[in-house]
Amino acid sequence: MKIEQAMDQYARYLLVEKGLSRKTIEDYYDDFSIFLTDFPSVKDSDDLKEEMLEGFAIEEGEKSRSRSSIARRLSFLRGFFLFLSKQGLIDYSGEKIALPKPERRLPNVLSEEEINRLFNAIDGSTNSGSRDMAMLLIMYMAGLRVSELVNLRLSDVNAAKRLIKVRSGKGDKERTVPVGEAALIAYEDYVNFHRGETKDAEKSEYCFLNKFGEPISRVYFFLQVKKYAEMAGIGKKVSPHTLRHSFATHLLSHGASLRVVSSLLGHAHLETTEIYTHVNSARAMEEYAKAFDKKS
Repeated sequence: MKIEQAMDQYARYLLVEKGLSRKTIEDYYDDFSIFLTDFPSVKDSDDLKEEMLEGFAIEEGEKSRSRSSIARRLSFLRGFFLFLSKQGLIDYSGEKIALPKPERRLPNVLSEEEINRLFNAIDGSTNSGSRDMAMLLIMYMAGLRVSELVNLRLSDVNAAKRLIKVRSGKGDKERTVPVGEAALIAYEDYVNFHRGETKDAEKSEYCFLNKFGEPISRVYFFLQVKKYAEMAGIGKKVSPHTLRHSFATHLLSHGASLRVVSSLLGHAHLETTEIYTHVNSARAMEEYAKAFDKKS
């Protein structure tokens, strides 16, 4: 069977039987093209050999591909090989190749001084500014994911107890987190004096609305955060998730335990939160170098 036909069969299987999205399958076609570029002699399914998988991993490594990209492409190819094996088209043992572990990069965080500059860049006197101030403060002071923030409902905020009920998109789990006084003040200012100015606001259960009375989108909020970071003169690459990273890092630097921070972030495993201890260590080394390293 021609190799392109074999790939088309696999794609139909993934779409119909496995229910994968068309976007994912398009990505697989891209990975398939990259594989064929490395092995131009492959014209038919008979030309596929199991050792090509390891060879492909080596080729990708020599091209300085990221470990996560190599792992994803190998995962696709193993599935493709296994599918063809079950169809009786190739011999494949199904033996796994040791996938490279994803690179663990330190998350980008803002200093507390940069956080203050970010909030000072927002004009909280306008309807949109009041909303954005409340959103950014809640995200930073409660450590929310952006999806959790934009899906926040009015009934989720208990101002009297300074608590927020958070619905996580990861497994539909819920958690309750405390939120700082400054965030609650900004939130109540928006809800009491500005939200009602939005079209059909009384019909929506969501906290944060655009001018059409619909929940703020993730993309729009990302653009707003980026805009305020530029206005504040922050040279770093800033996204909504930067606020969540900063929340965790600042908590740890002020003495919070790793387990408490993990719980507030909604992490399923403590190991996921440990990355923030490395951030603090890296920042400590930078400060040490500024103070004690001799300059020529």
